[in-house]
Amino acid sequence: MSRVKRGPTARRRRNKVLKEAKGFYGARSKTYKKANETLMRAWAFAYRDRRVKKRMMRRLWIVRINAAARQEGLSYSQFMHGLSKAGIGLDRKVLADMAVNDPQGFGKVADMAREQLPKGAGTAPVPAVEPPSATGSTHA
Repeated sequence: MSRVKRGPTARRRRNKVLKEAKGFYGARSKTYKKANETLMRAWAFAYRDRRVKKRMMRRLWIVRINAAARQEGLSYSQFMHGLSKAGIGLDRKVLADMAVNDPQGFGKVADMAREQLPKGAGTAPVPAVEPPSATGSTHA
């Protein structure tokens, strides 16, 4: 079998990694081995965090919906239960956007959700949960 010299191919592969590692600190952008290690780690974080980002956005939407629902006299769980019983198929992303940008529209949706709940539920304003004081300790 004939001998294969990998000079140009290996250089292209290494230069591709070094180009991708531009902006990294110190040897992480200058030497192939460190740059490759750092890139593998960065890509792993990027893959993971694309999923974490979705989780974080859902948490934010829920917080916004809860705040707007409480202004309408409903808790988040009451509001979502009423929506499902009413057959309203709005997702959390749309509901959170309505809560921020269209409070009147959100109020109408909350009214439709309230109609589906048993009598007495969601009539009085739900108190907002206060965070514990920063100075007071809960431990004895």
